[in-house]
Amino acid sequence: MSEQMNKPHAIIVMGVSGCGKSSVGEKLAEALHLAFVEGDALHPAANVEKMSKGIPLTDEDRMPWLDLIGEDMQAPLDKSEGIIVSCSALKRVYRDRLRAAVGGNLFFVYLEGSKALLTKRMGERKGHFMPVSLLESQLATLELPTGEPGVVTVDIDDTVDGIAATALKGLAALGITA
Repeated sequence: MSEQMNKPHAIIVMGVSGCGKSSVGEKLAEALHLAFVEGDALHPAANVEKMSKGIPLTDEDRMPWLDLIGEDMQAPLDKSEGIIVSCSALKRVYRDRLRAAVGGNLFFVYLEGSKALLTKRMGERKGHFMPVSLLESQLATLELPTGEPGVVTVDIDDTVDGIAATALKGLAALGITA
């Protein structure tokens, strides 16, 4: 077992809006007995306002938010505790910034789904600031994490429980268990 497996780790549940990051993240946190942080709750008010108006965020908008997520992940790791965070982490540069924030001790669960399924799910959500109109810009921004270290890819065409179970199997293959 590698040294990385012997210490607490951070896991980010990533993907575009509507893929189920929060729901799956909560299930994984429960199964792995880890704290869960809703990454969207860390967005500055200006970011939420932009997105709620249908304006895509820029890299400049996202970097301070990613830094906050990094700080939120490092705090429990410093206390020898693991954590799970939901975060879109759409670009490799964002994922690398998050990896650097926790000294590389970070795994990703990428929730992948068709545009039709994502649109349907976003349309069914109630009370979320992200309008369906921004899905197109998120899909255009997304850089698939294929080939990156520590990434588990899970198809979202299943129930939340099914998606979480598949993610747990993938994480277990990387040495992460409860």
